Amino acid sequence: MASPSFIRYVAWTFVVWAMGTAHVVAQEPFVATLPVEEMREKQLVFETTEGTVVIDLLVDAAPNHVGLIMQQTAEGVFDGTSFHRMVLRGIVQGGDPNTKDASAPNQFGRGGLGLVAAEPSDETHSAGTVSAITAAGDPNSGGTQFLVCVVDQPGLDGQYTIWGRVAEGLPVIARISETPVDANGNATERVEILTATVRDWAPLPPPSFTTETVEELASYHAVLETDAGAITIELFPERAPQHVRNFLRLADAGFYDGMAFHRVVAGFVIQTGFPPTRSTPLSEEQRTLIQNVPLELSETPHVKGIVSMARGDEADSAQTSFFIVTDTSPELDGVYSAFGRVVSGIEAVEQIEQAETNGEEPVNRVELRQVRLMSR
Repeated sequence: MASPSFIRYVAWTFVVWAMGTAHVVAQEPFVATLPVEEMREKQLVFETTEGTVVIDLLVDAAPNHVGLIMQQTAEGVFDGTSFHRMVLRGIVQGGDPNTKDASAPNQFGRGGLGLVAAEPSDETHSAGTVSAITAAGDPNSGGTQFLVCVVDQPGLDGQYTIWGRVAEGLPVIARISETPVDANGNATERVEILTATVRDWAPLPPPSFTTETVEELASYHAVLETDAGAITIELFPERAPQHVRNFLRLADAGFYDGMAFHRVVAGFVIQTGFPPTRSTPLSEEQRTLIQNVPLELSETPHVKGIVSMARGDEADSAQTSFFIVTDTSPELDGVYSAFGRVVSGIEAVEQIEQAETNGEEPVNRVELRQVRLMSR
């Protein structure tokens, strides 16, 4: 996997190249006519073929850019455009009206520029930042074209006008960044903005599995799709409600997908859920779900098939890693929070337990491909 610094470098050189291809026709720069107060607390909503993206409009940082984006959105300029360039898990580029015509890819990246002058600010290019594309050497050539940072891009700070930040849908942007590209970084598959609208700011919905009752939580089973087969887990919200909520929330967000079983101790446990073992990086929204869960002890004995939460030395330090007990282990009772048990697929657990190890780490990767949630 590329290091974050490598990803930033690739994204930076790509953006410079892309902007250098643009042709800009000079005209009077756009100046917002709406008062700032009327543009404050607004959000831009893109309905894309990969999902919904909600962007907070930063009117105090870039009032003219925000005014332009609101005007162009009302006129339907973004509807039917496509994301035409991207760097894998680094950056995506869109907003060119020329991309509405799928038959003219040689014109992609050349439209929608030269409309608005630069608006420098102290905003930084953190993950989810949206800023204006400009032609090389001309900071006053912004317009409808924009880039979205999948990860932090500090090399862009101070160079481009930031007018928005993704409030919801960063995983969608990350998926768009995975679109196949040619040798020049141009998308070879079409990912469209179906519609773009501006709405009043709305708070983020509460995280999933926040408001469900214990009875509702108990209706869920988790199916772990592993290299050794499927493992189905019944959950114990009446014994460890916060651990069950935490596990369901992480699973629902795809947090566990692509992780490895990083610890195997025959006659004791198999363990997974450690983020550094994930085959692809976590999104920023997935990262925000990592939190400490208070210890929830019960009289549940740690026998074969029990699912329990790993933690550090501190009692309330459980986060994401969990283990499945493979034999009676009374030394775990009253120490770790048991939150479920295997109801089918114990043979897959046994197969993973038999993996060759170097110490406690499997020699060959055993992957947790996906966690699927099923409700009765």
